[in-house]
Amino acid sequence: MNTVEHRGRTTAYRSVPGDGAGPVTLYVHGSGATHRLWSHQYAPDGPAHPAAALDLSGHGDSEDVTTAPGEQTLRAYAEDVAAVASAVDATVLVGNSLGGAVAQWVALETEWTPDALVLAGTGGALPVFDELLEWLDDDFERAVEFLHGRDRLFHDTEASPTDASREQLRAVGRRTTARDFRTCDRFDLRDRLRALDVPTLALCGEHDRLTPRSYHEALARALPRGAFTVVPDAAHLAMLERPVAFNAAVEAFLADRRDT
Repeated sequence: MNTVEHRGRTTAYRSVPGDGAGPVTLYVHGSGATHRLWSHQYAPDGPAHPAAALDLSGHGDSEDVTTAPGEQTLRAYAEDVAAVASAVDATVLVGNSLGGAVAQWVALETEWTPDALVLAGTGGALPVFDELLEWLDDDFERAVEFLHGRDRLFHDTEASPTDASREQLRAVGRRTTARDFRTCDRFDLRDRLRALDVPTLALCGEHDRLTPRSYHEALARALPRGAFTVVPDAAHLAMLERPVAFNAAVEAFLADRRDT
């Protein structure tokens, strides 16, 4: 892991040089996750290299911040992304779920504007099921199991990534994961999306019940240069569940950007 120092804290990231050709793509994980979410994307057969994936503050190997859920946390996470983007000279930003919210905030509110965005399993607003927020506070294991119900994080609940996904949530912990989901619940940039004039792909798992197809279609319509596509036979974590199809969609989108 590499690190970057910024604003009095250390943010960790994994960087993969590849062959050194093409734009640098930076991947941003969602609630309760780490850079490991993107292991199929920064791998040698991933859709774009060089590539990097970071741990947001309080996740994985990154130092935490003391922020209230909502805009304070969103700003801190955006600072993490901007610092790593500067360190690796990233030009493309890919975010999942909360990471997609962070990516939108980065593009609108920081000095760094990516050349292209991929927003997977996300939306211009991310309301969270009220009971899930309660379970995250007082019954974390129930929250973990709820998220691993069919067509939430995964379409195929018997697939091998599900055990690792549960362990990742437990490793990040209840406090940080609850802060993440409450930040999602308070996130709403729908009235500002017309200002996000960056080529953007809204990428949806076919069966995603956490951030359904309608969220992504609305994103693609609202954004000046938005596009929409679906990953078949996948739910919220399509990059883990159907990595070949996910990577192909990202690669095709980035190839179109290079050709224009």
